Amino acid sequence: MKNVFILVILAFVQSCIPLRVSPNIEDYKIAKGKSFNRGLTKHQVFIFEDPKDESEFYNYVDVKYQLYNTDVFYNVPFFINDVPYYFSFYEVEKKDKSIDILSPTLGVVANRAIGSSDNPSDLFNEEPQLRVEGNYYIAISVTDDDGKDCLDKNSLSRPLVLNYLRALKKEYLATHNYNELLFKN
Repeated sequence: MKNVFILVILAFVQSCIPLRVSPNIEDYKIAKGKSFNRGLTKHQVFIFEDPKDESEFYNYVDVKYQLYNTDVFYNVPFFINDVPYYFSFYEVEKKDKSIDILSPTLGVVANRAIGSSDNPSDLFNEEPQLRVEGNYYIAISVTDDDGKDCLDKNSLSRPLVLNYLRALKKEYLATHNYNELLFKN
């Protein structure tokens, strides 16, 4: 009986039980694509949180590199010191899932308090609600002409490519009208 009482108290104190929590990335993160999301490449990827709407990064890349909706996701060419590199990007959604135990119970208690429900068994018939909230990320992989991973720890071009990707991320997050990019290029 004592264990049941402790469980009931814990359920009221902790209203949500997290089932899956998506990562919180402050600036950016370099990780193996497959370890971040199964659908990504085996290469290292530059990952950052995307606070904008879905497909905004696609629109940004399309306008910035003047691709006209052709091959926007894969092998987008760019140059650093006249050396060609290619990036591919992925828009990834990771969902936070939690079970909300307290809300249904409080709803029934509130209904009983104002007199809308007279059935005492309503308190135990309520199902816990599953909450799902999505977080969006952009993952970018970069290769050279030979198809080698430029974000690998042993790559000589890694510092240059990281600087380029940080500037790209900063420009993307700061730009709201992508047509302005045509004047910057």
